[in-house]
Amino acid sequence: MQVPAGDLLEKIEFPSDLKQFSEDELELVSQQLRQYIIDVVSVNGGHFAASLGVVELTVALHYVLNTPYDQLVWDVGHQAYGHKILTGRRENFHTNRLYNGISGFPKRGESEYDTFGVGHSSTSISAALGMAVASHYKGETDRQHVAVIGDGAMTAGLAFEALNHAGIENSNLLVILNDNNMSIDPNVGALKEYLTDITTSKPYNRFRDDIAHVLTKLSAVGPDAFKIAKKIEKSIKGTLLKRSNFFEALKFRYFGPIDGHDVKHLTKVLKDLRNIPGPKLLHCVTVKGKGYALAEKDQTKWHAPGLFDKITGEIKKNKADKPQPPKYQDVFGHTIIELAEKNPKIMGITPAMPSGCSLNLMMKAMPARAFDVGIAEQHAVTFSAGMATQGLVPFCNIYSSFMQRAYDQVIHDVAIQKLNVVFCLDRAGVAGADGPTHHGAYDLAYMRCIPNMTVSAPMNEEELRNLMFTAQQENMGPFVIRYPRGNGVMVDWQRPMKAIIVGKGRMVCDGEDVAILSIGAIGNEATKAIAALNTEGYYPAHYDMRFVKPLDEVLLHNVFQKFNKVITVEDGCLEGGMGSAILEFMADNGYNATVKRLGIPDAIIEHGEQPELWAECGYDAAAIAQQVKQLGLKKSAHTIAS
Repeated sequence: MQVPAGDLLEKIEFPSDLKQFSEDELELVSQQLRQYIIDVVSVNGGHFAASLGVVELTVALHYVLNTPYDQLVWDVGHQAYGHKILTGRRENFHTNRLYNGISGFPKRGESEYDTFGVGHSSTSISAALGMAVASHYKGETDRQHVAVIGDGAMTAGLAFEALNHAGIENSNLLVILNDNNMSIDPNVGALKEYLTDITTSKPYNRFRDDIAHVLTKLSAVGPDAFKIAKKIEKSIKGTLLKRSNFFEALKFRYFGPIDGHDVKHLTKVLKDLRNIPGPKLLHCVTVKGKGYALAEKDQTKWHAPGLFDKITGEIKKNKADKPQPPKYQDVFGHTIIELAEKNPKIMGITPAMPSGCSLNLMMKAMPARAFDVGIAEQHAVTFSAGMATQGLVPFCNIYSSFMQRAYDQVIHDVAIQKLNVVFCLDRAGVAGADGPTHHGAYDLAYMRCIPNMTVSAPMNEEELRNLMFTAQQENMGPFVIRYPRGNGVMVDWQRPMKAIIVGKGRMVCDGEDVAILSIGAIGNEATKAIAALNTEGYYPAHYDMRFVKPLDEVLLHNVFQKFNKVITVEDGCLEGGMGSAILEFMADNGYNATVKRLGIPDAIIEHGEQPELWAECGYDAAAIAQQVKQLGLKKSAHTIAS
């Protein structure tokens, strides 16, 4: 629904309109922008606290910079709602993250102000540096390049790699460190402690207030004066902090920390920094959720709260009149504790997503055996591998799309060494409103091609528990369990666990004429399709493959000997996925059947609710049923027993 904007905000269609206001009016503009975000997100949903925390920074950046000529790169993009509203999308902002609406993240195809498409963290410095070097090469010496990165995203290796390179390039690059001590969950690690030391050093904070302005003036006098001033400043900084400045050591000019909510001071500092050459880093201290008291108090809960009453703060949830199935992530969270209580070798690891994957339950129950390693997927995998060499059984829980960032480590550090690391890939398949950067489309394909790897997907909660139980047994080797975002299908899910024979599928129901082979939770759509087809006299068989590697060859021989029409269904990419594996089996074994593969096509799938995307991609219950009918089957006069 459309929401009215404040009187000043209503006058801003693009950043050029923002410049009509005086610096004294920017505080009111910021207030109205913050209120607009609160008003819209409360009734439409989306990421919340992150954007509230950078309202003043967003206003100051677009006020000082000449965007889109000046290049502004937002890291991850959770915090870019204010940016979107100020750059021509206020009228459409109510469609944010809705099917066919605007994206919840910066997206190059959506606006020229979105200079780089994002969704995964820690890419901004690399991208902005690439832009800066390109501008330097083209002679665009007046062009500014700004990367806004959070202290959580700064923990990733890619950010350090970019800083290391940027320090030796004489490019016009400004990195703004948005320091709020949070990503989705509280930040962890030594960098967090280092930044805390800087922000709490009173002598240093007294010293740094005017340093940017002084250096700006000296740079106009001449290079020698500027160099002398830099040496003096570096010496004083080192003395006051009693240690070398990390960023200065990488040859960045470091400024800050400054109050990230003082829009007038931010504007002044940004104007000064615009005239200082070379790589620079501005350290801004902000509060995630700023301006909405409940979000400031519980920043993890309010990262993306869904719909809520903006007055009372009550988060609106659908109240069911009967018990509901749990989320798959919660099944994982509770089950790993059950397993760990009986198996002292089990450890839990996640890269900065403890609440998102529910490992926070184990972190609370068994703090010595569960680790949040920060936004560092590569480290999470190799850290797990190190544990496995010592006889432990690490359950490394990483979102499917985030696992793509650690692919080399999966192969080199786990698979080649045949280590028993259990990869629990949450958010597998289409992930919903977060869109293409978060869809877990490729894991079946990219995991099944790796030697020594077991790749599985449960159809329901009971199967997830059984696969977790199976994976922690002796000599299992590298083991993948992938499951989707959202709720399962079983209310009575906490049943006794049992081992599953690796590579063994199961028949869900017998049938005639056509066999439906599914893998994972999307098999429940096949079950719905079959129930509807049965009422019309169609009786396809249904097999839950469970494993895409190794395949159940006994099951497949039986299928191809009985059926000459086969439909494969997967919530994953068709190229190289389960359907491709079935075709390979058919060709290798000389069978000749009509095989129709249903899954994610060779295209980038945009955002929307999961059922909307299943339908768009052609593998929801209705599409499966339609495919059965299109195969030209005759209606049966009798029922096949299940």
